[in-house]
Amino acid sequence: MTSNKDDIYSYTKAASGSFIFDERVARVFDDMISRSVPGYQHILRMLPTLTKQFQVDEANYYDLGCSLGAGLLAISQGLDKRQANLIGIDNSSAMLEHAQVNLQIVEQTVELREENLSQSVLENAALTLMNFTLQFIPLAQRPRLLENIYSGMRVGGALILSEKVRFNDQATQALITDIHHQYKSDQGYSDLEISRKREAIDQILIPETLDQHISRLKECGFKIVTPWIQNLQFISLLAVK
Repeated sequence: MTSNKDDIYSYTKAASGSFIFDERVARVFDDMISRSVPGYQHILRMLPTLTKQFQVDEANYYDLGCSLGAGLLAISQGLDKRQANLIGIDNSSAMLEHAQVNLQIVEQTVELREENLSQSVLENAALTLMNFTLQFIPLAQRPRLLENIYSGMRVGGALILSEKVRFNDQATQALITDIHHQYKSDQGYSDLEISRKREAIDQILIPETLDQHISRLKECGFKIVTPWIQNLQFISLLAVK
């Protein structure tokens, strides 16, 4: 999977809440998320290992907010050539066009759907991935979405929920934020780019606390809910039905 260098905010002024997943973002998305989210590539590297724990013949494997298809590609690598259906859902046509190309190499059946996740129907899911997707869903819609995901899963199936979280303690929040900004600077982003990107996603990406995520997942009925990967404020949770 190839990507152009993300330099969008080196030349684009950003209004508050202006960030959208359009073709401009799709062309650089892999570089953008890798240089902005420490631990993202580690999640992808671990997905084949985790997928092997939830292999079921003729089951569905979903990626909700599939972007360029990296998550589905990683899941396919853990299926050991089993007959399975890989289903990617995203509301960005630009993202799905790139995903279609990237997923041509997988052996399983692939279905890509352009949908609003609040209207998506899941069924027979052995594994469902949401990699930094829920944080872009309006707060009021999140409980119902997770309930729908739970209802569409097989007993023993798993949800992988990766999110940027916030901390209740202001000092902790400030420290982790500073470290994150330093990380992005170390990846080659200028202070101006960091500032503009932060302004662009304001009120678009709304993080919650880890406790809020865990509580909501348990309320849905998941029997096991545990963090399995964390890097700074970026946490991936494993929830098993």
